[in-house]
Amino acid sequence: MYRNDGFRELDRQECLRLMAEVPVGRIVHTRGALPAVLPVNFCLEPDGTVVLRTAAGSELVRAVDGTVVAFEVDDIDAVRQSGWSVVVTGTASVVTDPEEHERLVRTGPRSWAPSPREVFLHVSSDLVTGRELVGGRSLYGLDRQ
Repeated sequence: MYRNDGFRELDRQECLRLMAEVPVGRIVHTRGALPAVLPVNFCLEPDGTVVLRTAAGSELVRAVDGTVVAFEVDDIDAVRQSGWSVVVTGTASVVTDPEEHERLVRTGPRSWAPSPREVFLHVSSDLVTGRELVGGRSLYGLDRQ
């Protein structure tokens, strides 16, 4: 981040703590050589792995399994002009281990659009970055308009 730009850089632990408080994020992947962004509900494992649940035959599964993706979560207060944003970058993979799948059926996210055959996706948290807006408009006297 740039010094005095109104933002504060968040460390990994702050990022993961904030992510755990929000139920919806956005997975960013490539579709036809172009960026694609899809809002999804998720949960976070203690080690920072992002867990998604989706239909086994979905386009998302075909697009992301084995690829590097980004996962973005934020919380914005438009009235106060404040908030934070966190991005996790890592490899997405379909959970194929039967025991892990069963554990996630009990503890993982619940589908908002259930399907007869669902799979879980893990997104590793190889890189976790975040920032919080701390200055807002008052930082530069812009709130006096």
